[in-house]
This record gives sequence, C-alpha cells and structure tokens, in this order.
Amino acid sequence: MMPVSMVGRARELAELDRAWSTVVAGKRSAPTVAVITGGAGVGKSLLVAAALDAFAPRPAVVLSGTARVHSPAPYDWLAAVLSGRDTARLDLPPDALAWLAQHPTAPRERYAPGALLRLAVRTVRLLVGAGPAVLLVEDLHALDPASLNLIGELATAAELPALLVVATRPAAEALAPDLAVRALSRLCGVRGAVRQHLGPLRPADVAEVLTQVYGGPPPPARLVTAVWRRTGGNPYALTELLAAHSGQGPESLLRPAPAPRPAVSSRTAVSPLPGSSSRGSSSRTAESGPVEAELTGREIEVLGCLVAGMSNKQAAKALGISVRTVTVHVSNLLRKTGSSSRTEVALWAVRHRLATPAPVDG
Repeated sequence: MMPVSMVGRARELAELDRAWSTVVAGKRSAPTVAVITGGAGVGKSLLVAAALDAFAPRPAVVLSGTARVHSPAPYDWLAAVLSGRDTARLDLPPDALAWLAQHPTAPRERYAPGALLRLAVRTVRLLVGAGPAVLLVEDLHALDPASLNLIGELATAAELPALLVVATRPAAEALAPDLAVRALSRLCGVRGAVRQHLGPLRPADVAEVLTQVYGGPPPPARLVTAVWRRTGGNPYALTELLAAHSGQGPESLLRPAPAPRPAVSSRTAVSPLPGSSSRGSSSRTAESGPVEAELTGREIEVLGCLVAGMSNKQAAKALGISVRTVTVHVSNLLRKTGSSSRTEVALWAVRHRLATPAPVDG
C-alpha cells in the first residue's frame, strides 16, 4: 500500500529525526518527548513507523505498547510491552512482574499503587538498559489511568536514554477526557517536548498523491478539489477511495464507488473445500436465513492477514495502520460474517475465496 499519509508530512518527519538526534547525542538526562495528536485516519501510526525506519543510528531498543482489546486493566501499556518477552532475567519480584504483565496466574495480592508504579518504572529502565531506546505509546486516549500515570513518570525519569513518542486522538475523544487532558498537559510541559498535530491533507497534497498513483501530468484542479472534498483530506479515506477504484483512471474517482462483488451469505450453507468439514457454522446458519457480508477494501486486506495467521500486531505492521484499527476491523469482520472467532472468520474467507493470505514479514 502506498504510504499516502507520508505526503505532506516531511516537516514532522524531520522534527522527529532531530528529537532522536538529541537522545543519541546524550544532550538530556531525561527522555525527549514527542506528542503526536490527530483524528482517526490521519496517519499517526504511519508517521511513527516511517520515522523509526529512518532513524540513524537504529534504536537499540524499541518498547511499543497500546491499550488492550479487553476492558482497561492497570498498566495495559506495560503489559503489552512485556507480552512475548523473556522477563526471567529481569531483576524484579516475580509476583510483581506477573501482575504488571497481566499474567493469568498472577497472585491476587496487590502492591500499593505507589510501590507498583516504582516497580513499573524500574521495569522499563531494565528493558531500556544502556539505550538509546524508543518508547512508543499508541492510542494514549484509550489507556487506563495507571498507564497514563506511568507514561507521565517516564517522561521525567532521570538517566533514561530514550525518545518517548506518544500518538493519540484529541483528548475530547478519549475514554476519560479529563485524565487524557491532564496526561497530555504533563507530557507537553516537559522541557524540549515536541508537539505535533496532524490535520487533513491540503489540496496540494492530494494532487501529489494522485500524481504518484496515476503518473503523468498533474491532475486537473477540478479533480483534485472534488477528491479533496469527498475525502475531507483524510489520508485513510483517500486510501480507501483509491483502493475502491483500483485499476481505473483518475476520472473514476469522481464516480460512486463500483458495486461490490456479489455479496456472499455468511449464514447460508455452502459447499466446503475438499477435506473440510461440512458441519459447523455453515450448516447451523442455514436455519436463520441469509445475511450479506459486504466488506470494505481494508476489511478484505485484514481478512487476508487473518488467513495468513497473523496477529493484530503483525497485521498492523503489514498494512501500516495501528493495532487498535486492526482490532476494529477484526470486530467488524466477526460481526459481518457471523463468526465467533478469528479462526472461524479465516475459514469463512477461504471457503468463499474472498481473501488471499497476506505475506508474513519475517
């Protein structure tokens, strides 16, 4: 997928690169903070991914976490960071580490909030080591209060060689707006903090995107204006529009999106693939009547990732979107196809020949 969101973001990329340079040079004892805000679809995750790819030297450590899918629990961000890591060598009390990682076997006894916060900061310090590191916090607007407090503590932690990058929607869209406002004020108040707000693309940016996609001379102004108004300058909406008219000329963007392929009923009995069972949801749902599964272009891309067996994090990296956005698409796929699990929706896709497995990086 072409990185539409990178068009018009050169200044922001350069600013993040300068912030990383201050960390590498050791000019600050506390982390350098970069706060990136913007509405859904403006390309916050893509901007961060592009910046990370361009950093030189490469970060020795990247700790990336976001809100979990389930109801927020204390230290969701740190639990996501610890997920899948070998933490046996960390010099920390095992029961506290299990609790911070939200391990199902963690003891019921809880530490006092202040003690647990100090342990959380110490955990990050041990993971960062000598650095230099990048601490990436995505979807701050959806984080639990304990995680917000931890991020604030890390922003001012002495002798922590890291760039703390926070991406979030505006505080008004947060699960707890008042808490988000206080957290953002705390972060932006740190000395030398980088503050970026990603707004819609300008008409000139849309013209550049269309030129990259279709080649040839610059598109006519009427076409650029129409596309800009239709998408509101939102990079995600622009990407979806281009995907819907893929293989057609630029003038097709002025027409309604082509009719989707014939909708396949997710609740009608279908002929299974050779070797697969004819029992299960396809046989059960014939009784409840047909329900059409009309999928968007992005949902079909996510479906391909599920068929390939990718996790939400892998799918987010492959498609250049946030993990939370992938989570939303997976929920929509489950609902639209009448499936009860990721495996079931992947089998549904294979049976209906709707998705080609996406390549798995690494």
